[in-house]
Amino acid sequence: MPTVEVADLKDDDFLLDVRENDEWRAGHAAGALHIPISEFVARYGELTEAAPQDGRVHVICRSGGRSAQVAMYLVQQGIDAVNVEGGMQVWEAAGRPVVTDEGQSGFVL
Repeated sequence: MPTVEVADLKDDDFLLDVRENDEWRAGHAAGALHIPISEFVARYGELTEAAPQDGRVHVICRSGGRSAQVAMYLVQQGIDAVNVEGGMQVWEAAGRPVVTDEGQSGFVL
């Protein structure tokens, strides 16, 4: 499974957050696309519309397990996708901003 470290992510990298709604509401990376893993197959078209044509999809969850499943699925569909190792827990620990939908400071649930 292709992975990437949080430290290697650039601000303009496309990020797909597959955590559930309560986790997203608590805090997420600004600009990430949110499609919960429980709704992913039904909402797959939202990803293909939003993702950069020839770009990479960086998939993130809380710790890396759910995002690895989604990244593997995307790779099987021919999409350049990687799992963000350690997920939002490492994102937050690295000092990357975690925000709410209202733009306030959030936290990883």
